[in-house]
Amino acid sequence: MTTNGWHLARRARELAGHVDAVRISLDGPDPARHDAIRGAGSFARATDGIRAAVAEGIQTVLMHRTASDLQDLIDLAHGIGAGGFTALQMLPIGAGAALPAEMLTDDEAGLVFAALRVPAGLRVRLRTRDAAGNFTVIRADGRVWRNTLNALNIGGVHPLRGAADLILTSRDGTV
Repeated sequence: MTTNGWHLARRARELAGHVDAVRISLDGPDPARHDAIRGAGSFARATDGIRAAVAEGIQTVLMHRTASDLQDLIDLAHGIGAGGFTALQMLPIGAGAALPAEMLTDDEAGLVFAALRVPAGLRVRLRTRDAAGNFTVIRADGRVWRNTLNALNIGGVHPLRGAADLILTSRDGTV
């Protein structure tokens, strides 16, 4: 499960045993940088959720403006006891479509990631655009969609009513 963490602190016990991993999105290693992207109070709510869930990991969207914060984010993840850290390379879909200057190439993302110092015991990974095809997303509004094969578009969006709705079998991410 991936979340911005806003409600995780109060819902962590309810989720226990129902998900195999919890990842909380952080876009900055402190309130000033994270809240500038996600809104006032977001950092505190996300880190409270991480502590409550003893999260599997933290993730961030890797873009030009967050690349210089990755080491601080990894250090934060380790410091609060997260088991892992994932950098998701920004995709040119959804809100990312309006920010083309923020996108790094797969090679640029790899170089940024390779330069990081990773504390012992923390699992880290980079999900490049190349690996983002057919990635399924469950939105907060209860709808589900999948990236197209090349991760340049979003496939069909439909309501999530049960587990069967997660089985997106067509090549374009629809039913």
